[in-house]
Amino acid sequence: MILQRDAKVPLWGKAAAGERVTVKIAGQEKAITADDNGKWRVTLDPINAPDPVELTVTGDNTITFKDVLFGEVWVCSGQSNMGFALKNATGGEEAVKSTSRPTMRLFTVGRKIAPDAPQEDLSEGKWQVCTPESVAEFSAVAYFFGRDLQDKLNVPIGLIEPSWGGTRAEAWIPRPTFDSLKLPYEPAWTEQWLNPPKKPGAAKQEPSRPHEAPACLYNGMIAPIAGYGIRGVVWYQGETNTAYGEHYHRVLGALITSWREAWGQGDPSTGSGQPFPFLVVQLPNFKNQRFWPITREAQARVARELTNVGLAVTIDVGESNDIHPREKLTVGKRLALIAQKLAYGMDVPHSGPVFRSMQVAGSKAILHFDHVCGGLIAKGVVLEGFELAGDDGKFVPARATIEGETIVVVADGVAAPKSARYAWANDPRATLYNKADLPAAPFEAKND
Repeated sequence: MILQRDAKVPLWGKAAAGERVTVKIAGQEKAITADDNGKWRVTLDPINAPDPVELTVTGDNTITFKDVLFGEVWVCSGQSNMGFALKNATGGEEAVKSTSRPTMRLFTVGRKIAPDAPQEDLSEGKWQVCTPESVAEFSAVAYFFGRDLQDKLNVPIGLIEPSWGGTRAEAWIPRPTFDSLKLPYEPAWTEQWLNPPKKPGAAKQEPSRPHEAPACLYNGMIAPIAGYGIRGVVWYQGETNTAYGEHYHRVLGALITSWREAWGQGDPSTGSGQPFPFLVVQLPNFKNQRFWPITREAQARVARELTNVGLAVTIDVGESNDIHPREKLTVGKRLALIAQKLAYGMDVPHSGPVFRSMQVAGSKAILHFDHVCGGLIAKGVVLEGFELAGDDGKFVPARATIEGETIVVVADGVAAPKSARYAWANDPRATLYNKADLPAAPFEAKND
């Protein structure tokens, strides 16, 4: 296994009520008496052992874990694009064949639906050394992210993957958190789990998509690992929430906050005054029936408003006709850059241009950006994806040019711009980047 280095790491388990339990690892020894329910928990002092060590847990019996490494541990969660297997990604077959990373360890969390209460144990899952055999079915995004981090940090990397395709974020948050949101919509999957059968004695109808029930995946797949020492979380989800995209910022924000609380973040006794980094993959371009820009903006809003949340823009690496784009290498690379900045304090370009403000000069809209990183560039002959609207609020295609660190936008028929937007479509042409080769995030702005 991999344990988080340089951090207070909790270890817990079960024994007989009142049984004395001793934990030994890397020169440390911690002892505790199991409570009346047989539960025990100790917290290791920070360790950064360069070589594999043994962990022994002794009570009435002894359990020994060998080949334990200390390094950087990340939880990589979400729906099907997080679960997308490395072997199926662009360049994935070659990556699988060439993989030899004995100090990278992979843990796939077994799928478990638990709508009623948080579980103490996982249904299945074990740590595996990263080899061609173990990594082929593992998350492509998680692997590419971990590979880049390991190459940069030169330390052991642990990747824990709880993912399930076609799931709403509501399934991944604790039930009290879900209830507190008081969401204005009542999806069928909620009603099916909560409503009793109409006829006395009739069997309760099971929902057709039980993995979408509120809290069911948090209870079954997150609660059992909550508290395990980690550096941060990578989150790739949102496609299934596009039906209610205007509420997604509340749901995602609540998910992030609730996970940090479950891990004890912000509690000085755990040494975690700064909440762990939470890296969000923004939805890519995709031609579909739902309006994805609203969900993308919700993801960007959460990244703006919550502490230590990063946004990986992928508007340029989707596939118009496939909700599961195969280009995962770029996604992992961009996530790794954000981690280097937020988790490790490295001075690296980690974001594409981010809209800051808009001013109007006659018929021109002048757009200012953060994260210019040496200059704005257009990939392609001209900038594409910009629109303007006047007092009537009707957006029309616009012409955009780079002037220094700003974008000047004009449009026929818009004499006095009131609003501007960029890449504000399901499958837009998005060609604005900075000189660090990172794409601009889609945005909609008004002249205040």
